[in-house]
Parts: sequence; structure tokens; C-alpha cells
Amino acid sequence: MTQIHPTAIVEPGARLDGTVAIGPYCHVGGEVALDDGVTLHAHVVVAGRTTIGANTRIFPFASIGHQPQDLKYAGEPSQLVIGRDNVVREHVTMNPGTTGGGMVTRVGDRCLFMVGAHVAHDCQIGNNVVMVNNATLAGHVVIADFAIIGGLSAVHQFVRIGQHAMIGGMSGVERDVIPYGSVMGDRARLSGVNIIGMQRRGFSREEIQALRTAFEMLFGVAGTLSERVDELAERFGGVRPVMDIVEFIRADSSRGICQPGERSKANGG
Repeated sequence: MTQIHPTAIVEPGARLDGTVAIGPYCHVGGEVALDDGVTLHAHVVVAGRTTIGANTRIFPFASIGHQPQDLKYAGEPSQLVIGRDNVVREHVTMNPGTTGGGMVTRVGDRCLFMVGAHVAHDCQIGNNVVMVNNATLAGHVVIADFAIIGGLSAVHQFVRIGQHAMIGGMSGVERDVIPYGSVMGDRARLSGVNIIGMQRRGFSREEIQALRTAFEMLFGVAGTLSERVDELAERFGGVRPVMDIVEFIRADSSRGICQPGERSKANGG
């Protein structure tokens, strides 16, 4: 049965499906939908047109679904859609979308948002993403599956982070990060391939070696980036991780690609 603490406020119109637990001093708005198994620990506020997927757990003092921090926002009926099996820790903030970004901020499944992480308006976050303490996303950022955003890092608006990428702590990311890339620094530079992450997720030794070779080719000095991407596609057409990078670079983007520093170019990461 749904459990609502006597001190919690659930406004009329809120949809609570199945077994939902709402702890002390929580506030749930009238247009919120909580799916089966959602748990709101004490002092959680969920506002706006927010949907939270099954078995997601939200910890104290998180602020979910309040008005975007965007001066152009004019009260449009935008949404925040959060998937299932997520963990949202203390003081996390997530905002809904805006007219300028498709009206929806979206979070996938099985993500972990550590203390103080911020997801701004119109962000699109995939599955199994980790945002470490106080990591911050500006508006319209796209984070693909299995990416890790290190603590105290900041991602510029409209930047794309590819799948399985690793953003080192305290990094300022102004440009797109290729899938499987590892970046760090102020401003962030590619430091190589996220080999440890690939090993943990079961990529074969052959796939990892192919990706390291592709990395060296991609950021070599001969030819243009476009020519080197075409060369990768021709040579590694059957290697999925390499083709993920090829497709990522060929996709439309308003930001450039994050490049390696001189040391990374010299040693291939």
C-alpha cells in the first residue's frame, strides 16, 4: 500500500501508482506522477509536470521539477521525465524543459545522481549514467549511456557526451566528448580512451585495442578530421565501438569535438 507520512503534502491531482512511499515533510505537486515503488525520503519536493519511474529513490532536500533557471522561460507547460530504478541523492536539482529545447528534460533508467548534482532544462540523459557530487549540466546537454561525470565538473550548454565516456573531476567541458573518451582539466582535454570503463563493462581485448589504434589515427596530424573519420569507417567498419565514434562525430552538433592535449597525442592516451 502507498505510505504517506502525516507531515507530507500531496496536492490533489497527483498520480500515485501502486506502492509509493512518501516520507516526512515531502511536497508533491498536483501534476506529478509517481510510478510503482517510488520512494521519497524526508523533505523531498517534486513539482511541475514531473513523472518519476518505478523504483526510483529520492533522498532528502532534492528539488525536482521546479521552474527552469532560464530567463526565457515563460511558464510553458514543459515536462521532466525520469525513468525507473534511479537513485537521486541529497540536494540534487532537476529542471523541466523549455520551448527552446523541445519542452522535455529526460532522464533514463538506472542512473545515479550523487549529492548536489544539477540537471538543467532540456538535458537528455541516457541509461546507467553517473553524476558524481556537485557535477553540473547546463541546458540542452546530451549524456549517452554509461557516461560518468566526475565530481565538481561543469558541462557547457549544448555539449554532447558520448557513451562510456569519463569526465574527470573538476573539469570544465566546453566541447563534445567522443564515445569511450576520457577527458580532464580546465578546460577539459581528451586524455585518452576510457579503457578501465570498457574493461568493467565487458568489452573484448580486441575491441579495446582497435579503439586505441583508432584514437591514434583519429587525432593524428595527417589530413583533415573528416578525412581521418572516413578512414576509420573504412578500416574499422565491423568494430562497434569505433563506429560509435564515427557516427558521433558525423552527427550534427553546435559544439566542436574535445581534442587531446599534446601529451595524449604523443602517447595515444
